[in-house]
Amino acid sequence: MPARATRSTLAALARRARARIGGHRAELHVDRLPAEQVVRLAFELLLRREPDSAALDHYRERMERGELTRVGLVDVLLSSTEYRHSVSFDDLLASMHVSRSHFVRGLPPARRILDLGGTDQADDRGALVSLGYPYRFDRLVVVDLPPDERHALYRRSTPGRLQCELGPIEYAYHSMADLSPYEEESFDLVYSGQSIEHVTEPEARAVLAGALRVLVPGGWLCLDTPNGPLWRLHSPELVNPDHKVEYGHDQLRAMILAAGFEIVEAKGLNYAGPAAEEGRFDPLVAARNVGVFARPEACLHLAYVCRKPST
Repeated sequence: MPARATRSTLAALARRARARIGGHRAELHVDRLPAEQVVRLAFELLLRREPDSAALDHYRERMERGELTRVGLVDVLLSSTEYRHSVSFDDLLASMHVSRSHFVRGLPPARRILDLGGTDQADDRGALVSLGYPYRFDRLVVVDLPPDERHALYRRSTPGRLQCELGPIEYAYHSMADLSPYEEESFDLVYSGQSIEHVTEPEARAVLAGALRVLVPGGWLCLDTPNGPLWRLHSPELVNPDHKVEYGHDQLRAMILAAGFEIVEAKGLNYAGPAAEEGRFDPLVAARNVGVFARPEACLHLAYVCRKPST
């Protein structure tokens, strides 16, 4: 399946492309180039091909008449059917990041959120917000270990509190397996994004039990994590040196149900294709199949939307 970028990803691509094509800081000063060269560059950057003669003439003439700006050209190409359906990812990490953004943008709205292991190494707002969670909240608590207790990959320090465009964020430094600092039924959503694999299986069961306790009846538990059996087709080693357990769908599904949750959706991120279902792994196929899919066992990452029973 071809790549389909989320709106947040499109915006990021647009900013980069605008900087190349029309931005004041563009090193090549593309804004001074003739319209024909701008059209050629835009097609090469975004659609990865030369423009056909009809498209070249069409966009060049519109730009010369002042009907289309350089930024407008970027937006037109980003919103085109060709870009959305025919331009595929080759970079697996970039593709997985977009897939996670798809998943996060589809999470339920919540006013009080607990994000387990949610530090973002490049964004003080944390992973949930940086991945594109769209809803305003009254409280977002990001739980992570103190920086000096984390693996060297994750030692970025973060502020204790900050205000972002969606609401207030506070950081709490302790193990995600111990949610005793939080009162019963004090959160509407618990999110665990690429974090449950960083603790042992007994600790993961404690995470699920703690999440059930702090959620209101009907509250949401949402998580994503590497699909261990599929990754092991690629390499017997763990995906990340800080991982303790990389679960399969059946194993994690059973743990979630045993903890008392209802699974509303069991999805996968980056479908690895029929080859995965036959026991083979092709990273290029998985990279190009960006998004959220209905076959978790054949995807690179497992993704669940779960709910605490209302009664």
